[in-house]
Order: sequence, then structure tokens, then C-alpha cells
Amino acid sequence: MNAAGSAASDDAGDVAPTKELLRVKDLVKYFPIKRGLLSRAVERVHAVDGVSFTIGPGETLGLVGESGCGKSTTGRCILRLIEPTSGEVWFAGKSVTALSGRELRALCRDMQIIFQDPYASLNPRLPVGAIVGEALIIHNLTKSGREFEERVVELLETVGLNADHMRRYPHEFSGGQRQRIGIARALAVSPKLIVCDEPVSALDVSIQAQVINLLEDLQQQFGLSYLFIAHDLSVVEHISTRVAVMYLGRIVETAAAEDLYNAPLHPYTQALLSAVPIPDPAAKRGRIMLQGDVPNPIHPPSGCHFHTRCPKAMAHCAVKTPIAKEMAPGHVVACHLY
Repeated sequence: MNAAGSAASDDAGDVAPTKELLRVKDLVKYFPIKRGLLSRAVERVHAVDGVSFTIGPGETLGLVGESGCGKSTTGRCILRLIEPTSGEVWFAGKSVTALSGRELRALCRDMQIIFQDPYASLNPRLPVGAIVGEALIIHNLTKSGREFEERVVELLETVGLNADHMRRYPHEFSGGQRQRIGIARALAVSPKLIVCDEPVSALDVSIQAQVINLLEDLQQQFGLSYLFIAHDLSVVEHISTRVAVMYLGRIVETAAAEDLYNAPLHPYTQALLSAVPIPDPAAKRGRIMLQGDVPNPIHPPSGCHFHTRCPKAMAHCAVKTPIAKEMAPGHVVACHLY
């Protein structure tokens, strides 16, 4: 069973069952470390180490974990912005990892990304209209200059910007407005899935709520599916249908958002949730303090990657990799305690 708790078997060849919009199975990405005059690979960074999950139509999967655990790399491997080392990705029944050239380019219309940094992800030399409409030109989605301009204006107004903004440049906008431009760019080709790569982490708290509300509204309006990547569990609580918790390249727990927040099973998830502030000043929550630092991904610990910091670690945690088990419908945890 994969980390999302799906028990369906995989079809042979490059076609997968289509009841899920996206299926990721045993995704691995290692980055080689090269040294010497011949630039030989002497070590490798275990960025993503056997990740599996599914996303259904109209669903939001929140992917959370500490910085550097492999969340963004996972999202970019799914889109083939980074080539995975191994593993399989299916989108709407098609094998993404088997596609190349024109077929992969056509599939890009259905899968888009919103980048983390709204300041670095927009070309400062292009006006907003050209940034938002670039994909319209690449995929030949408009037939005339007038139709192009009308579509760009429609996209800007959809994300809460004005038609006049299309002739302005990115440096003239605030961070929240720039992220809205990035969202409009992602919507231009009418995708089915959007990878939201920490889309609010660079924004002020008040602006974060506005952007998350916008993403929810767009999801309802266009029937979008999201892979919502974040390092803060409180950010994904309201937007996510399900949440997957990632630690050092592996998913350790997946559950419906409400189940995960109310009854976390994995010690790492429990520690993360204990650090989330509670709005009620009278309420108290015991803080779980993890010992030590996140291990080096070049030499990850054997067995369970979390055993070096786990307050409940047992002797065999250092030897045997835990198998993901479904403890309740849709609630899957990879831990030797269960």
C-alpha cells in the first residue's frame, strides 16, 4: 500500500487506473556530489527517498515538513522540471515519467506550478501582460492580438488585479500582488493540477490568508487539484483535503486533514503539531522538544530516518525501515510503534 493508503493495484505498462488524477509511486531523487578534476560523483544527496501518494480530482493534498526534507524536489520531479532518479508518476492515466518531447509539452498544459518566491519567479524585463500570456503563445491558445489581450485581462481580473496592470512591470507590485500574477500565469492554460510550492511562505501573515482564500475560490470555480507544499502545518490546515507529513525524503504519515490534526500518530507529526500556536490563550498544549538536528541527507540514518531524534525510538528502529500501515480508513503511518 502506498503512503496515501491506496490499495488499488497498478496496471501493466504505462497506464494507471484513472480514479486518481495523480499517482506517485516510489519516487526517488538523488543529487550527485562531484569532486576532482574529472568531476566524478563521490556521494549523493538523498533528497526524495521512495515517496508515494495520490491526488484525486478537485482534491488538495498538503505536503508538509521541515525545510530541506524534499517537498519542493518532489513537486518539481512530478512536473519533470527535475528528472527523477527512479519511480513512477501517472497523471490522468498517462505515465509522466515515460513521456518526452511533444507529448510532455502537451501534458504541461494540465500541470502547472506556483513558485515560492514572487520576487524571483517573474521576469523583471517583461510587463505583466507578457508574463501571464507567455503560455498562451507557446501553446497557441489565442488566434489574434485582441483575443490574447482579452484573455490576459480576464486572467488578471480573476485573481483580483486590474486590466491596467498588464502594462506594468513586476517591480511596481507588492509581494502579494506578484504572487497573484504568478497564479494568473498558472491559470492561463486551464490546468487540472497546480503544484503550489510554498506559495505564501514569503508573504506577510495578513496577505497569506488572502492568497489562500483566493486559491480556495479558484479551486471551486475551476475544479482544480492542488499539491500544496508548506513547512507550516497551520498554513495547510484549512485548504487541504488530506495532509502528508514528510521527513528527510520520506512520507511518515498521511491522513484526512481533520484526522491528522485531531489524532496524529507518528511522533514527528505530534512534535510538529505541538509547535503550532493555539488561538485560545487559555488553552494549553504540551510542547514536544526534539533533540538534535535534522541528519545530513548525504548520509541519512539507517532504518527509520527519524530514530535519531524520536523520543519513542526502540532498538530495531535503527535497523529496520518501517512499513506504511493503514491504522484507520485513509490514515496511514510508517512507524514501528504500530
